[in-house]
Amino acid sequence: MRNLGAAIAAGIKKISGDYKVSAIDAVNVSATDLLPAHIFFLGCQKKKTFSFYYIENLFTHINLAGRRCGIFSTRSGALKYLASFLRSSEARIGRPLLAKDDSIGGRELQKWIQSIIA
Repeated sequence: MRNLGAAIAAGIKKISGDYKVSAIDAVNVSATDLLPAHIFFLGCQKKKTFSFYYIENLFTHINLAGRRCGIFSTRSGALKYLASFLRSSEARIGRPLLAKDDSIGGRELQKWIQSIIA
């Protein structure tokens, strides 16, 4: 997921230099990282991993109403998992990205990023 996350971060920077981009591992995310964000992206490889315990709990207790969110994974079950706990935060979840592997790039990725940011 790190390669895919890095590609997304690089893609955001290509679209606009106006965005501040931070890539943070799941175990290090806090509410203070999310509250000032207007747009955020979240990805995971597997559902219900230990590293996502805190994030799952955080998103069920934080209000991110109207903030745009892009979720991504290489597994459809992981996308369903992310969407399930993000709903309670009231974030505006865009079309999920189901990548064939974590080395996706190019036009397809840029189109997806743009769809979340727009």
